[in-house]
Amino acid sequence: MSKIFHRFPRLRGAAAVLLLVYGSTAWAGGLDSLEAFVKGARSGKAAFTQVVTAPAKDGQAPRAKTQSGSFEFQRPGKFRFVYSKPFEQTLVADGQTLWLYDADLNQVTARQQEQVLGSTPAAIVAAAPDLKALERDFTLTEEPDADGQQWVKAVPKSADGQLQSIRVGFRPGAKGTELGTLEIRDSFGQRSVLSFSDFELNAAVPASRFQFKPPPGADVLRQ
Repeated sequence: MSKIFHRFPRLRGAAAVLLLVYGSTAWAGGLDSLEAFVKGARSGKAAFTQVVTAPAKDGQAPRAKTQSGSFEFQRPGKFRFVYSKPFEQTLVADGQTLWLYDADLNQVTARQQEQVLGSTPAAIVAAAPDLKALERDFTLTEEPDADGQQWVKAVPKSADGQLQSIRVGFRPGAKGTELGTLEIRDSFGQRSVLSFSDFELNAAVPASRFQFKPPPGADVLRQ
């Protein structure tokens, strides 16, 4: 599968990891829900399932892979994705450094967050303070309701990256608007769909969850 932001090596599960949004207001239009999220969602946690579909080749059917795990975040700039199935990977942003740990390889890759996030969907989770900030990097449009969700499409304004578009589906929850689905398409034709469940908006998440120390003996690559 593609690499997260196409910059980390061998990121099987984490390719779409940073790309989630969910809101915290009364059920409204997609853009209203997105704006409420970047202003009001200070922390949270959820479970997710991710299906990555590669484009068909040589007349063969598209190949799909399913992964699952958990997500936690704390604004500004801290989040943790843990892939538990079928491969064990951990992605942690501590506010300064973005860490990826591949358990199979016993390898850690570290990069400065400010160099990695940029004009990516991760800005929605970690950085943007309001809708205007997002609009500097993305063209945002509401799309028709579908599958019981309200949708926003975000297209990067920069032509330098390999991200083609993001679609975010919002649904009503017990405490406000929640993220239902996140769909990412890249310029290689790959489609990644993350479905979120059991999330707790503005949950108390210990600061230790956003600290990362390379395991003993792991190879550490700094980029």
